[in-house]
Amino acid sequence: MKPETPAHAAPADAVSRKAVAPVICYPVEGLPRPDLAPYLAARTGWTRVAEVLVPAREARCFDVPAGHFFRITSVEGPQVGDLNLWNAKDLGERFFSGKTRALHGTHLSAGDRMWSALPYLREMALITEDTLDWYGFDAFGGSVHDVIGTRCDPYTHNLLSGGQYHHCCHSNLTRALAERCDLPLQVAELHVHDVLNVFMCTGFTRDTGQYFMKASPVRPGDFIEFFAAMDLIGGLSACPGGDCSDEHSSDQAACHPLLVEVFKPAETPAGWRPALGNGYDRSHGC
Repeated sequence: MKPETPAHAAPADAVSRKAVAPVICYPVEGLPRPDLAPYLAARTGWTRVAEVLVPAREARCFDVPAGHFFRITSVEGPQVGDLNLWNAKDLGERFFSGKTRALHGTHLSAGDRMWSALPYLREMALITEDTLDWYGFDAFGGSVHDVIGTRCDPYTHNLLSGGQYHHCCHSNLTRALAERCDLPLQVAELHVHDVLNVFMCTGFTRDTGQYFMKASPVRPGDFIEFFAAMDLIGGLSACPGGDCSDEHSSDQAACHPLLVEVFKPAETPAGWRPALGNGYDRSHGC
């Protein structure tokens, strides 16, 4: 956050320095945008093979084989969720929110991909449908499904308020992964990572550049849907902040469960192949 009153006077050429036009850091013209039509067509005749109801203020893990869809749905009331993804064969390969943000922007929607951490950097999942895509960006600069926040955690909560709270999304995801993979909590915690904030409405204030949240526009029946490019373990926490209109580490907010469904298509989407390696030659020492 920049100081309200700068400690240093602006130089004579301050106006021209500020007027320099921005350049996109990662031009994605060389990254073909997926054609969603084959994926949407592949849903015809699909079979639901699993479902998990994530209780309010808790998290659950779920498994998605490569070539399957999974869908997260609001079922009872406005609720946001924190999503982690891991390669089911190697927990070290996990969702990389920072690089996903650099490639696709601060908020994701249909046609965007979720990329894995270095040194893998390959597609983990493709977003195939988002019923909140109508929201776009509001007058405050807010939008839905962000990759700019981290996840609510007990350490930050204690730092800012001195409180001990055990149902932050970080804590919930740690317990869920520990149970799914039969790991000690201290080991599982090291695999929990920055999230896709599903249904959360966020942005940055224009005056101070601070991360803000506001009431999510999600309503029962809204969903976001993904197609798995590899065998995945997913972890989803129903945030203790409910719709995150006020706070997100508390037992005071109205919270609701989230539904995760996994679907097997009758046929593989035309042209789809499982995620390949990145292709970068690491023999040169990173």
